[in-house]
Amino acid sequence: MSKISLNMITQRSIEEGAAMEKGKLNPDYFDACSICEMNPEDMKKGGIWKNTNVRVTSECGSVIVKAIMPTQFCPPGLAHIRQGVWANQVVPPRTQSTGVPQYSGFPVTIEPAPAERLKTALELVQGAVGLWKGGK
Repeated sequence: MSKISLNMITQRSIEEGAAMEKGKLNPDYFDACSICEMNPEDMKKGGIWKNTNVRVTSECGSVIVKAIMPTQFCPPGLAHIRQGVWANQVVPPRTQSTGVPQYSGFPVTIEPAPAERLKTALELVQGAVGLWKGGK
C-alpha cells in the first residue's frame, strides 16, 4: 500500500457544529467528524477508495478516519478533517506565540488502512491520557 504526503487543514463545518450540539458521544458527531476529505486525484495516487479507512499521520500522532470525496472545494495536495477529537490526534501543538495550536497548514501522510477500525471519541480521548481500558 502506498502513502501520500498532503497538507492538512482542520476546519469547522455545519455538520460538525450541529452534531456537537447533540454531544460528542452521539453517533451524529462520529459521522460528522471521523472523516478526511481529499481531492479525488490524491485518493487515486494513494490507492484510496472513497468511504474506506485511512491512517493520517503527522509529526505528533496518527488517527484512523474514513476517506471521503470532498463536500466542498479541495484542491490537489490538500486534505481536511473537521475540527474535533479525530483531528486533535494529529494537530501539532505549536502555537507560533498565539496560544492556539496549529490547526491548519501542517504536513501529513495518508495511507490506506481498510482493516483498521475507527475509534470512538471516548476511546481517543481516554487513550490519549492513558485511561482507555477497552480493546484495540
